[in-house]
Parts: sequence; structure tokens; C-alpha cells
Amino acid sequence: MRRPIRLFSIFRKTLREQSRDLWLLALSLVAAPFFVVLYWLLFVGGSTAYGVLVLNADRGAVLADGTVFSAGDELVAGLEKVTYASGSPLLRVGRASDLESAKATLANRDAALLLVLPEDFSRGILAFREATSGGGGAPVGGSDGPSGLPAAPTVTFIGDLTSAAYAVSSVLTLATLDEYLQAATGQTRPVELAEEPLGASGVRTEFETYVPGLLILSVTLLIFLAAMTVAREVETGAVRRLRVTPMTSFDLLAGISLNQVLVGVTAVLLTFGTAYLFGFRSQGPLWVAILVGAVTTLSVVGLGLVVAAFSRGVTDAFVIGNFPLIFLMFFSGAIYPLPRTALFTLGGHAVAIYDFIPATHAVVALNKVLTLGAGLGQVAYELIALVALSAVYFAAGVWLFQRRHLRRS
Repeated sequence: MRRPIRLFSIFRKTLREQSRDLWLLALSLVAAPFFVVLYWLLFVGGSTAYGVLVLNADRGAVLADGTVFSAGDELVAGLEKVTYASGSPLLRVGRASDLESAKATLANRDAALLLVLPEDFSRGILAFREATSGGGGAPVGGSDGPSGLPAAPTVTFIGDLTSAAYAVSSVLTLATLDEYLQAATGQTRPVELAEEPLGASGVRTEFETYVPGLLILSVTLLIFLAAMTVAREVETGAVRRLRVTPMTSFDLLAGISLNQVLVGVTAVLLTFGTAYLFGFRSQGPLWVAILVGAVTTLSVVGLGLVVAAFSRGVTDAFVIGNFPLIFLMFFSGAIYPLPRTALFTLGGHAVAIYDFIPATHAVVALNKVLTLGAGLGQVAYELIALVALSAVYFAAGVWLFQRRHLRRS
């Protein structure tokens, strides 16, 4: 009889103590429902549209009756009709003006795939249809390939072969291409297909494809250490004693932040070193990748300061820190790609809502350097964005900490 009474007493005691910390209780209860709502807003109606660029060099074909047949334009129109059951676009189709700018767009992850249609695309399709069916309407000119069939035009797929978005978009594009060719010629794929990997993405091992994400993880975990280090100063009462000194919140937080940045850079170096021992090699300058990691550390520490501003102790910092960590990992593209809806354009770069998460720029920059072989100049935009976000989050952390913990009554 005594055991149930003791258990009930402990239950009531725990309940009373928990009721004094409703903030943490509420965060624990609403976390999963919040992300359910967030994901519903992101994906309702099938809103993920995979970016496909088309470099259409097709010159069309003049038929015997003088009309012009443009298979390239017809294929693009077919790609634009690839939708979800709700009617939302599944492929976000854009036209590329030249090869180099299109590859830059792929590197920035503003598109997943580049489809290159050759000059003789239309002529090849019509010539193949004429050769196999014996029908009329053949294009003017043409050349034969082996077995008396016309030479097949080559359609090229270009993209980052390590990207999940490329895998999805290439399957959808290939299916649309096959469907169009079947309808146009009555034959299965009367073209040659070529796949061109972006950078060194075609020779990466499975292990190497995971390393950039692990580097992001090594940095983002710093949010706990930064937040808990500052929160410990609050919990031990050190912050209350500082109120009677000339020290400002900037002095306190800047000193702690310098220490955390040093820890973060060490974590990046250790992660790189470990990956190197197991065979990972960077395609671009390694020091640029380390610089990206160091600057990302600044922004993560800034977020840690914001977390600490809302924390009354180490436990609070640990619980609250999970929320920005989820955003840093799941909404930055570090784990899997998310739909990008541009809010505005800045300096020729499309800015989406996820671009306000520092890890988003780190993911793009590290992929450029480690996989695509980019140098400092090619990741300048991402570095500038990371520095700007670091300044914003640090300033917000200082201001919030000052108001919540260092304000003199």
C-alpha cells in the first residue's frame, strides 16, 4: 500500500515542479505538431518542383511542304506539363542561354539538371521516322548511320550526380523524353543519350558523398556548446554579479564566442582530417573549405547566443537548442533537398526563405569546393552571406541577452 502512495507523491511533486517551467513543457509538446504544420505548408499539393534547365540548340527541320518542325520546343512544352495529380508543377523548366552560366546555376543548386538538345534534334527524329516507316514528310537533307538508319542525335544530361534532386529530375526528364520520342517516331529512343557529371560528382564514392553533410553536422552541433556555456553563467549567478560591473553583454558574449569559434574550427579540422585518413579528397582548395567551415561556425555561435538569451540554465539551453538545430540540419539541404521558392533576387542570385539559415549557404559552398572543384571566387557569394548572417545573429543574441539577463533594475 505504501508503494502506490510514494509513487503518487513523487508524481505530484514532479507535476508541481514541471508546472513552474511551462516554457520547456510547451516546447516539448508542440515541437512535433509544429513541424507537421510546417511540412504541410511546404508540401501540400505536391509543391516540390525540381529545376530543369534546357539548352535548346535545336534548329528545327524544314518539311517538304515548307512547314517547320521543332522537336526541341515540343519536348520543352512536354516537360512543362509534368505535374502532380493536383496540377502543381513537378518540373520547374527554364531555358538556358549558354553552357557555362547553366553549369553555374547547377552549382548554386538553383536547378538540378541541364538538358542539352543538339542542333540536329528535329532533323534526326524526322529522318529516323522516315527511314523506319517509309512515310512522307522527310526533312530536307540528312545523313545515314549504321544499318541504313540515320545518325542518331545525342541528347546530354548534365548535373551533380551526388545530388538526390538530380536523380529524381533525370528520371522524370528521361521518362518525358521517351514518351515524346515514342509518340513522334513510333520507336523506342531513336537518340543517343550522354550523361556528363558536374565537376567530380561522377567519381565520388558513396562515403565521399556524405562527408560535406558530416562537416555541416560538426559545426551545427556547436549550437549546444555555445548556448550551454553562456547559460551556465546565468545558472551559477555570475551574470547577476556582472550587473554591478562596467562589463557589457557584448564583452561577455564576444569573449565566450571567440572561444567557441576556436572550438568550432578545431572540430572542422578534426572532421576533415578523419575523412582524409579514410580516403576522402577535396576536388577544390582544402583551405577554402576550411574557411567556409570557420565562417559557418561564427553564424552557429550567433544562434547559440540567441538560444542562451531565452535560457535560465543549462537544461533550458539544451532543450531550446534542439529547435534551431532541426532547422540547421533539415531545412538547409544538408540531409535532403527541399523546394526552393525565390523571394527576390540579389546580385543575380535567387534568395529563398531557407537562405536565412546559415547552413544553407555552407552546404552549397562545401559542395562547390569539395565535389565540383570550385575556388574562393566561386564561393564568394556564400561566404558574404554567411558573414552577414553571423553579424545579424550575433547582434540579435547580444541585444536579447542584454534585455533578459543583464538589464539593471
